[in-house]
Amino acid sequence: MLLQVRDLGLVDYDVAWALQKQAAADRISGALAHDTLFLVQHPPVVTLGRSSNPHHLLTAPDMLTSLGIQLRDVERGGDVTVHEPGQLVAYPVFDLKQHTKDLHWYLRQVEAAIMHALASVGLEAGRQTGQTGVWREGRKLASIGVHARDWVTWHGVALNVENDLKTFNHIVPCGIDQVTMTSVKRECEMLGAPYPGLDVVRDAVIAGFASVFSFATVRPAG
Repeated sequence: MLLQVRDLGLVDYDVAWALQKQAAADRISGALAHDTLFLVQHPPVVTLGRSSNPHHLLTAPDMLTSLGIQLRDVERGGDVTVHEPGQLVAYPVFDLKQHTKDLHWYLRQVEAAIMHALASVGLEAGRQTGQTGVWREGRKLASIGVHARDWVTWHGVALNVENDLKTFNHIVPCGIDQVTMTSVKRECEMLGAPYPGLDVVRDAVIAGFASVFSFATVRPAG
């Protein structure tokens, strides 16, 4: 199978959201022949998933707006989360009919792809019992929230790479009380290890998805 990769750089949340939905519709209809992985960063935005508890938003919407932080209600699963520059967001538009028709399997595969990527840059990470996402020693590195229609996925995983994590102060991340959010850069600093940089982490994430989902070929979408 071939995986197309679209690296959009820093892009507004609504733009990436629309591109995912169009790609998913095209994958369902057959107009898009291959799975696609969108890689993006977003300006500060808080997104509320289908399971969001309003009490997990700690700052009033008008205050968020005054701070330059967008607020969006979206169709993905999960609670409230944050995107901000320096965080790498991966949006897989995958046809699970070509993989395994099981969303729980898919979530575990997405986690495995990020763990694979982190291991390749020198950070061992894993799962936390009863929680979705990727963790290191009880600190959360990556948050996952997905949606699917006709077994085609969109939304995805947000990996904190070099973001300052300040936007997370406005929420209870993923509805988990007392959770400590961390980033690749912070974990490297704690280890006394060199931080590889966002570009290296991005390439590792692509390789992680290719390996875990058994894509034979990866190419940039033209």
